[in-house]
Amino acid sequence: MGVIRRDFLPGDLEPVLGANGMDGCIAVEAHPSLEQTRFLLDLASRHAFIKGVVGWVDLSAPDLERTLDEFAHEPKLVGIRHPAQGESDDWLTRDDVARGIAGLTSRRLAYDVLIYERQLPAALALAARVPDQVLVVDHLAKPHIRDGAMEPWATNLRALAAFPNVACKVSGLVTEAAWDSWRLADLTPYLDVAFQAFGPRRVLFGSDWPVCLVAGRYDEVLGAVQAYTAGLSFDERDAFFGGNAVRIYGLGPRGSE
Repeated sequence: MGVIRRDFLPGDLEPVLGANGMDGCIAVEAHPSLEQTRFLLDLASRHAFIKGVVGWVDLSAPDLERTLDEFAHEPKLVGIRHPAQGESDDWLTRDDVARGIAGLTSRRLAYDVLIYERQLPAALALAARVPDQVLVVDHLAKPHIRDGAMEPWATNLRALAAFPNVACKVSGLVTEAAWDSWRLADLTPYLDVAFQAFGPRRVLFGSDWPVCLVAGRYDEVLGAVQAYTAGLSFDERDAFFGGNAVRIYGLGPRGSE
């Protein structure tokens, strides 16, 4: 983990994006604090290539509406995430949490679902409870790629894909595989499930940079997914590598630099 034990800032990422043909990104919270949400939004205001921010708020707080009001003038705040993977397996089904997530709908904010695969049943319950709220599952819900295990992950992910308000981010897979020896073949069965379940209009590319650096460079992660998607149509690839994020996170007028 030593490779990522330092600060990573826009100056580190911008040349990497340029070298890989990417003209922008969405920055996602890495620490559950309002201070970091404000910090990311400040960076986004000063760097046009940061098209949106998925920040953090306390979804169970009684003053949640007041906090969301604070950010109402921030056009680049496009979503909220809480590291639910560190909470109890039923955290997403708590009444206060579900109410907080439902409160994002009228604000046109997506909710990024960061969970382990064992927490997929709770994500299913949440998706049914908030049918109008956009949910984006991060990292395919972290399947056990290193062990080659497919179930119950595959069955639960397919069930979650049946909800039209749920999308899936293809990200973080190399760090769920063997860090120093992964190959595209190791990822392919999991990519197959995700693409078949969600279809090419509800899957989004995510680099998981800089966390991915413990297992591979940005270009290696991107290259693996580019190879996998080579059989898709031009429009489907265009959607996966950018268009779906623009639509699902509502980047249109919100992040229109």
